Amino acid sequence: MPCATSPRCGVCLTRPEASALQACAAAVDYAYPWDGLIARFKFQGEPGWATHFAHRMLQAPLSTTLLSQSDLLVPVPLTAARLADRGYNQAWELAKALKRLCAVVVAAQPLADALVRLIEVPDQHGLPREQRLRNLHGVFAPHPLRTPQLAGKRILLVDDVTTTGATLQSAAHALLQAGAAEVSALVFACTPPR
Repeated sequence: MPCATSPRCGVCLTRPEASALQACAAAVDYAYPWDGLIARFKFQGEPGWATHFAHRMLQAPLSTTLLSQSDLLVPVPLTAARLADRGYNQAWELAKALKRLCAVVVAAQPLADALVRLIEVPDQHGLPREQRLRNLHGVFAPHPLRTPQLAGKRILLVDDVTTTGATLQSAAHALLQAGAAEVSALVFACTPPR
């Protein structure tokens, strides 16, 4: 499980350019049976999986360290249209569940609207990482009313899945441009290396 066993995931370690993420931890490989459960969580209106997934995320190497060193938990946002269609943001459900499960030991506060997803990009499943990064350039921006809350903060991005890391990188860049001190990520699943 490359995302969970090193400060940066395998994708970040093999890329020549500098990573915007300080660290990335994942609980499971994005493979059977987790891929089917994630699909239910995201696409079949079953947000209740968030608590189960968050329990597993807390068992990932580095997760407790990342949570304890963070000031804010920021979910990767959806566009307004996708949010309206789905009815909930799965990353926000995970962030809330993480906070509930470890509220006593973690001071980090969830901030649902720290980032805004400006545009929806086309399906990227079959695209190489470089194309995904180009597609995601400028997709995220800090919410103008939240920028003061981001300045100087250590932020933990929360998402359900990372494949190439392009979404996390793009979101991290936006947070750093808003003045965040550092950005790390905690995800439920990470695509295993080929």
